[in-house]
Amino acid sequence: MAIRIVQLGSKRAEGEGLRIGTVRRPPRGVPKAEFGTRDYYDVWLPNLSPSAPLVTLAKEAQQTGSKAEWNKFARSYRAEMNDSDASKVLDLLAALSHTTNFSVGCYCEDESRCHRSILRQLLSERGALIK
Repeated sequence: MAIRIVQLGSKRAEGEGLRIGTVRRPPRGVPKAEFGTRDYYDVWLPNLSPSAPLVTLAKEAQQTGSKAEWNKFARSYRAEMNDSDASKVLDLLAALSHTTNFSVGCYCEDESRCHRSILRQLLSERGALIK
């Protein structure tokens, strides 16, 4: 049993289980009834996505390639996740990873410049089993 950290819209791995979208907005141009069948997500959990201002900061860091800007985003996102109800959700997901397979993800192509890389760290710090 474990969590997979995935790019939404990518082909599902065998045995991946439920796919959770940790994004601010649903995929554009995709009917809601097709989110799961098109490998986006089965359940939408936007409270694990960065706030709108942080999404803007992350996009700027991605465009400029600035390590300092990315680190600022990462610190701010960690603070959002640790200082809110999201922390309880992360604790729940970490505990569930010991009993079932599921995945969490975002649309970004490069995980190293995506909030899901930080989600991976946050879940790992909480004792999650990550595949």
